[in-house]
Amino acid sequence: MPYNNLSYPKVCKRKDGRYYIDFKLHNKRYRLFSGRIIGASLYPNSYPAKQRRTITSILAKEVYRFIVSNNYSLYRNMSTVEKYDSIINNKLAEPLSSSYRKTLLRLSNILKKQLIKKGAITNLIIDSIPLKYNNNTSFNTIRRHVNVLVNFLHSRGFPIERSKLKARKQQEVLHSPIKDVKKLLLKLKEFNQNLYLCCLLTYGCLLRPHQEIRLLKWEDFSDDLSHINLTGSKVKSKRNRIVPVPSYIKETLIKGASNHNIFSNTLKPYNRGYFSLIWKRFKRLNPDIGTSVTIYSFRHSGAIEIFKRTGSITKLQKAMGHSSINVSLTYLRGLEIPDLKEEDMPVI
Repeated sequence: MPYNNLSYPKVCKRKDGRYYIDFKLHNKRYRLFSGRIIGASLYPNSYPAKQRRTITSILAKEVYRFIVSNNYSLYRNMSTVEKYDSIINNKLAEPLSSSYRKTLLRLSNILKKQLIKKGAITNLIIDSIPLKYNNNTSFNTIRRHVNVLVNFLHSRGFPIERSKLKARKQQEVLHSPIKDVKKLLLKLKEFNQNLYLCCLLTYGCLLRPHQEIRLLKWEDFSDDLSHINLTGSKVKSKRNRIVPVPSYIKETLIKGASNHNIFSNTLKPYNRGYFSLIWKRFKRLNPDIGTSVTIYSFRHSGAIEIFKRTGSITKLQKAMGHSSINVSLTYLRGLEIPDLKEEDMPVI
C-alpha cells in the first residue's frame, strides 16, 4: 500500500479542552479520542489537562505505527461484532449533544442485536426500524439517524447494506403566528444569544432554522452583510437564493472567519437538534408562550408581515424559498406577489 495513502496523525484540541488525533487513511478522514480501536489503553482526556497533549502525541505515534504494521489497515483481526463496536464507539466519541448521542446509541444497539442474531445487517433490517413509525416526520427523523450510522459504518469499511427507503413527503405545517414578535425576541435575547439570532433570521429573512440557518457560514453573507447567498445544496428547494438582510439583523452581526459557522465559530455547525433543545428549555421557563408557538412561528409571522407590506404572492414565494406558488398559497391560504427588496422584509 503506497505511503501517501496515510497521513501522520495530527494532534488537535477542541474548545472544551478534549484532545484527539486527526488523520487520513485511504482518502477517508478519521478522528480518534483514544487508542481503543487498536487495542491500546491510551485515553488522553482522562489525564490532567497539562498532560493531555503529550499523551495524545503518544497516541498519534502508536496509531501510525499500528496502521503501517497492520498492512495499512486501522482494524485489528477482530470479530465482526468487535469491529462494529469499535466503529460505533468512534462515532459516539464525536462532539454530539447528549440527546443525539443517546438516540444514536439506542439505534446502534438495535442494529447490533440483529448483527449478533443474523450475522449481518441487511437493508431489510435497516428499513424495519423507521417503518415502525406511521408519522411521516418521525419516520424521516429515524430514517435519517439510522442512515448516519449506516453511512459511517460503510465509510469505515464495515460490510453493511444501504437503506433503500426514500424519505416521505411532509406537508408544510402552519405554526401559530406570534402576537408580539418584538417582545418575544427581547426575551430570547436575554435567554440565549444563538437562539435569539436564529429566531431573528427565521423572522427577518424567512430562512428555515434547522437547516438553512443552522448551517450558515460567514462566507454566505455579502461583504457588507446586506445579503445572504444560499446555494442550492443548502436549501430545501435546491435552488440558489439571494436573501436581503434587514438592517436590524445586520446591527447584531459581527463577522467572523469566512469558513466558520456563524453560531459555533468553528468549521463545524451544531447538530440538527441544537436549536430545538434550547427552544424547549426556553419554553419550559416561559409556559405562557403557548404550545403551538414554535421557532417556525417566526417564519410564519414573517410571511404574514411580508404579505401585508407587499400584497404579492410571487414575492412571498421568493422570500420563503418555496418551490412553487401553490405551496405559498397553501401557507397563507392564497394571496398575490415583483422583486424582493430589503424594505419588503419584516420590521420589528
